Amino acid sequence: MTARRDLADLVLLAAVWGASFLLMRLASPAFGAFALIELRVGIAALVLLPVLAWQGGLAVARERSAALAFVGFTNSALPFTLYAWALTTLPAGFAAVANASSPLWAALVAFLWLRDRLSAAAVAGLVLGFAGVAVLSWDKASFDAGGAGWPVLACIGATLSYGVAANFTKRHLSAVAPLAVATASQFFAAVMLLPFALATWPPRLPGTAVWLAVVALAVVCTGFAYFLYFRLIARIGPARAISVTFLVPLFGMLWGAWLGGERITWQMLWGCAIILLGTALANGLIGARGRRSVETRRR
Repeated sequence: MTARRDLADLVLLAAVWGASFLLMRLASPAFGAFALIELRVGIAALVLLPVLAWQGGLAVARERSAALAFVGFTNSALPFTLYAWALTTLPAGFAAVANASSPLWAALVAFLWLRDRLSAAAVAGLVLGFAGVAVLSWDKASFDAGGAGWPVLACIGATLSYGVAANFTKRHLSAVAPLAVATASQFFAAVMLLPFALATWPPRLPGTAVWLAVVALAVVCTGFAYFLYFRLIARIGPARAISVTFLVPLFGMLWGAWLGGERITWQMLWGCAIILLGTALANGLIGARGRRSVETRRR
């Protein structure tokens, strides 16, 4: 029963995070990137703060405020805003697939910054994964008028920012409770984005449907999703919980096609498959040595 519940939570989390790209796609044109993400992280912080206070974690958040503010910038404020801006042009399914390259950037940043060693399989995985990114974005990398080159670069910049945040958290915040990291990072992201949101606030507020998308993005795709993710980490460990990465692109494409009227192309499917295979190689999730490494980390 417990294994079934864990699997159900994993699939639910992937579905929720996959939906976030469509919700941003729907709300970004009406609010603009800064205002939308200010609402996303601000409401999420309001949802998470009472939970953190109930668990007695506010003191830790105050003590590590500088490091948590950096994570708030690199893991929320910057990447969320880049995605929100890119999704005024790009399909939600494309952004969800591009997001699957985040672990590749995390591995590369770990090698360049933390001097983590890369095995031959990991190097092959990085090369393969980034080749998948090239396949995915090949026909969109035009910087001419009307081209999608800059939005594509924004998606890549967002995934790189996630990679920096993951390694910084590992190095400086590994002893801090995950809920404290999630809550404080949303709070600091909201503080950072507030001046930009006020400066770009839309003169006319959108209708009810857009507001519902914003609330769902903040409460469900951010606040609830973080809670679900950290509960999974506590029950099955980070090595297994991170497998949600492989399901998010699938749900991102499905939500975009079903509710957003987007077209799933063979290029997206091939790009997704190559990126995920490269991610699995780079993170030691396939192959005999990789399986032993994952089991060791789980113990």
